[in-house]
Amino acid sequence: MKDIISGLNKIFDSRVRLGIMSALMVNDSVDFNTMKELLDVTDGNLASHLKALEKEAVIEVKKQFLGRKPNTSYTVTSLGQELFKEHINALEKLITPLS
Repeated sequence: MKDIISGLNKIFDSRVRLGIMSALMVNDSVDFNTMKELLDVTDGNLASHLKALEKEAVIEVKKQFLGRKPNTSYTVTSLGQELFKEHINALEKLITPLS
């Protein structure tokens, strides 16, 4: 039988990483606090997942000041878009009935 899970990407195995990528795929960028609220995770948990995605070059980090407040935002890279779309396609194939 054909290996039906071979197209899944281990980078996106975590529900938090799946949530991060989903949010970034439909938004130009998302800042840390908004992402934390969207996913309902702790600072440390979110930071570790963001760091892992950044290490794999699927997201980019932008640090800036808004007024006097520091602001960190995230965007998905073109590599990240490609890999995530492949992952989603593999998930869709996984749940599609065999013919």
